[in-house]
Amino acid sequence: MIKLTRVFKTFDGGRSYAVKDLSLNVDRGETLVLLGSSGCGKTTTLKMVNRLIEPTKGIIEVSGKNVLDYNAVSLRRQIGYVFQGIGLFPHMTIEQNVEIVPRLLGWSTRSRRERIEELLDLVGLPAGSFAQRFPDELSGGQQQRVGVARALAANPAYLLMDEPFGALDALTRETLQQELLTLKNQLEKTIVFVTHDLHEAMLLGDRIAILHDGGLEQIGTKEDILNRPATQFVKDLFSIKRPRAWM
Repeated sequence: MIKLTRVFKTFDGGRSYAVKDLSLNVDRGETLVLLGSSGCGKTTTLKMVNRLIEPTKGIIEVSGKNVLDYNAVSLRRQIGYVFQGIGLFPHMTIEQNVEIVPRLLGWSTRSRRERIEELLDLVGLPAGSFAQRFPDELSGGQQQRVGVARALAANPAYLLMDEPFGALDALTRETLQQELLTLKNQLEKTIVFVTHDLHEAMLLGDRIAILHDGGLEQIGTKEDILNRPATQFVKDLFSIKRPRAWM
């Protein structure tokens, strides 16, 4: 579904690389977590998938087609994107925020309204109570739920999530992590999820790709990584006491 082959990205003409020689696949219906510290290339990789940033070298394919062969706007409308800053438009109601992409795609008013009601119910914000509110009337957790609903509005096959819960308090974050697991099982989307949090990666990922200094240290299930670390960096990263939930 998503395939990266020997991808590089430099912002300074090759003096340094934000992403270097990165190859990985994301299978249909899988949640792949990109795990690593700040500056390791996670967000850059995510942005290259939907051409917010273009690779310096290498090939990125979505549904078997090089992303550079897509019209960039059309590509982005096929991929839901959720990020930490949420990015809701403050002057628009919740309904108007969620319907942006369906409106751009020319959906009828009735189809948009039905989709909004379906999605707001799905994320626990019934349209009757929330559709006409504005973002500043919602809590941070509620705004992030709206961000997820907006990303799903046009029923994309892919969902890119860039540390979506990182700015939330611990209790709200844990709640939304559990809700994402439920949504994942219901919707069967292909998800690439960026985080620097080990526990979040272990909870949400079908597989985990560990990035360091722009390169891939290891990719595999949590069992693979915990029991067969591929590098000393991975071994050191997971050398802390393992919570029971990881096992």
